[in-house]
Amino acid sequence: MESGFIVIMLALFTLLAFTVVAIMSKRKTEKRMDDPSATKSTLAEDKSSTGKPADV
Repeated sequence: MESGFIVIMLALFTLLAFTVVAIMSKRKTEKRMDDPSATKSTLAEDKSSTGKPADV
């Protein structure tokens, strides 16, 4: 019984951790999209594909 409880708790903790990381990443991406002075991605239509990537 205890091993099943531990497995369930680990699964729920992992799900919670991934959810928190996803929300933080989403907020960072939205903030960057709203910033006009942020460097553009090399995948952007108006940026050279041979330039330095924005996240490096």
